[in-house]
Amino acid sequence: MKLNERIFHVQGMSCASCVRRVEEGLKAMTGIESASVNLVLETVSAKFNPELTSEKEIRNEIERLGYKVIEARSSVPDTGTAKTTVLVGGMTCAACVKRVEDALKSISGVTDAAVNLASGKATVHHTPDSVPAESIARIIEKTGYEYLGIAGETKEDPIEKARIEEIRELRTKVSVGAVLSILVFMGTMQEWFPFLDFVSRNVMLVILAVITFPAVFWVGSRFLTGAWKAARQKISDMNTLVAIGSLSAYIYSLFVTFIPGFFTGASGRHPHVYYDGAAMIVTLVLLGRLLEAKAKGRTSEAIKSLFKLRPKTARIVINGKETDVSIDMLHKGALILVRPGENIPADGIVKKGMSTVDESMLTGESLPVEKKPDDRVIGGTVNQSGSFYFEATAVGAETALAQIIRLVEEAQGSKAPIQRMADKVASIFVPVVLVIAIFTFLIWYFAVPEHDFSRALLNFVSVLIIACPCAMGLATPTAVMVGTGLGAESGILIRGGETLERAHKINSIIFDKTGTLTRGEPVVTDIKPAFGLEKGEFLQIVSSIEAASEHPLAAAIVEQAKKDTITQLPVYDFNALSGLGAKGTVQGKQVLIGSRKLLHREGISVADLDKDADSFISEGKTVAYVAVDNAPAGLIAFADIPKESAKEAVSRLRRMGLDIAMITGDHKKTAAMVGHAVGIENIEAEVLPGEKADSIKSLQGKRRVVAMVGDGINDAPALAAADIGIAIGTGTDIAAEAADITLIRNDLNLVVSAIALSKITMRVIKQNLFWAFFYNTLGIPIAAGVLYPFFGILLNPMFAAAAMALSSVSVVSNSLRLRRVWRKHSPDKFIK
Repeated sequence: MKLNERIFHVQGMSCASCVRRVEEGLKAMTGIESASVNLVLETVSAKFNPELTSEKEIRNEIERLGYKVIEARSSVPDTGTAKTTVLVGGMTCAACVKRVEDALKSISGVTDAAVNLASGKATVHHTPDSVPAESIARIIEKTGYEYLGIAGETKEDPIEKARIEEIRELRTKVSVGAVLSILVFMGTMQEWFPFLDFVSRNVMLVILAVITFPAVFWVGSRFLTGAWKAARQKISDMNTLVAIGSLSAYIYSLFVTFIPGFFTGASGRHPHVYYDGAAMIVTLVLLGRLLEAKAKGRTSEAIKSLFKLRPKTARIVINGKETDVSIDMLHKGALILVRPGENIPADGIVKKGMSTVDESMLTGESLPVEKKPDDRVIGGTVNQSGSFYFEATAVGAETALAQIIRLVEEAQGSKAPIQRMADKVASIFVPVVLVIAIFTFLIWYFAVPEHDFSRALLNFVSVLIIACPCAMGLATPTAVMVGTGLGAESGILIRGGETLERAHKINSIIFDKTGTLTRGEPVVTDIKPAFGLEKGEFLQIVSSIEAASEHPLAAAIVEQAKKDTITQLPVYDFNALSGLGAKGTVQGKQVLIGSRKLLHREGISVADLDKDADSFISEGKTVAYVAVDNAPAGLIAFADIPKESAKEAVSRLRRMGLDIAMITGDHKKTAAMVGHAVGIENIEAEVLPGEKADSIKSLQGKRRVVAMVGDGINDAPALAAADIGIAIGTGTDIAAEAADITLIRNDLNLVVSAIALSKITMRVIKQNLFWAFFYNTLGIPIAAGVLYPFFGILLNPMFAAAAMALSSVSVVSNSLRLRRVWRKHSPDKFIK
């Protein structure tokens, strides 16, 4: 029997015990021939007999074991999974999110769909070429929402345009609703306003019915339309609650106005009308939507700021002539002139001129950076003092700025795991509230003495109106948007909500040495001339020879000479000796620079230099011997020294209570020297690149949440194996890193900032969720009248509407507070 093989992409596996649980769980199923887990790739490969089991049953078993299956694909290589991000209008609450996600997942070829309420974007994962945009548009429109196009296809942001139009419409309707509500309130409470006594009560009721009509059906049209669309889908949402509540109050009041005997009964009392309640419910809820829309717009300020960095034109040089062209016309290799005050239009290398550039918006570096020929410049940064010409090396979507924007947008569109709980609750919330409201009406009408229909209706409406699933839907995505945006502004690129949530749990952090804790290039640490040579003279001779060499140690010597303002002398008969050193003639003297082995081969005794050389070597340094005219002339020692930020960052991380270790393939002595310099005691040296991942897995097996900090290239397997991979970028290599977090600036203090940002963002998310659940848990029983037997308190629907509006606004405002708190305080404040 031919076996089928499927590869499942699974979320949630973090350690060896997870691997064992999944493999053993699947192997126990009937029909499973083999199952293997790749923890780094987060995949499960299963071979099975299709007559005994199916892909769906395997997926269900993996999820029963506690993990989430993202997608399943054939083991036959293909082009992978495609991803389309579309813009959706008209979503207002968590129930809308669930409805759109379920509709998108029903499309043939779609493997997963995630909707972000705060950004108005839906990310659809599907097999390549299987889901045209027309299918996505059709299903979104059929579900009752507005398809606004594919994200990034148009220069004008349709989401922002739609948001501006929505705010304009809301502002108009809230203004009209407020005027109508005041008029209706005055007419309803006619006895409070003596100047209205000239109008009889019956006539006033008819006038109120007419004035309330536009308040309910025009001002509140979005609620009625949304409720109707939901009803057609046989579901319910926030619009359903508001529509039923406002219509119940209005229709009841119409009956009282035109068929008063229907409710008068034997008591002969004329029942009260609630036109004011119907009008004010709609107006207050709409006011909440207006405030919420404004606040939600501010959560994406970071991405808007990044978009503004892109200039519209560039001045290029063609055949010696300067011409202004659209930025879309730029191409690699173009020579571009940048004048003071202008934004740099592309990534490139300076060819002529000098200046200082403000890179703060991209890297978080507050001080201007000097630029000279052969230095790299980043598109979107601001030229300050001088003009320069540079050659474009990356344009359009390939620039660092475009990559950062894309990464931030993807991060802001992702879901944090904590949001799943809120989504599950929100999916059943509205039906539960409807049931509670009906029970409230029945209890107050049939179980309470006097059978007061008016009072039962008021409590029914209050329960519907006070319930707020919006707050639950907005609690997580708004905080994730603000948090990832703040990260981008600080030079920290966070890959998504899951990374943001996981980072606050880190309790162990491992640093790579070379290029991470250290500069990644040798520098001269000691110059030891012998036999009466002056240090300056010695360095001049050596640097003159090395200026002609391309070896990294030679570059370090030349750089040191520049710092000491030493000029090179002419060199004759230069010869690079592969693997040994270099030689040449300076001022008629034969100069030899290289290893001890080289000098021995030339018959030069180095016994007088060995003591100092051994001392340098014991400190983990590299030593170059120098001979002049066949006599030993001195030593130069080199080391890859720690970055300036390394010791401070390690100290701050230790104050956070983290276990810190260093892992390197370098010699133990060199590793010990660097570890001692930065304050790390736990050191693993002489570790091969492939073994670094094993060290991380060993820690994870001890239930540690491990972060790996590396350069993102040689450390790719270790970064992928860690719970959180943190890559040190260079300002331009942004998207190529195999990491969850990329630090644009070579500053290890950003590791502290990244963890602190995760902690404060998670704190805000938990505050938001607590408020959302606490509000509904407390508000709904009060609206149902649970306090009436004890304190005689009943909740007026108008107050319920105001409270509901306040709840969602408070959640968004709390997320926005994150911006103010983060900018005001040092990251150390959020460590504990």
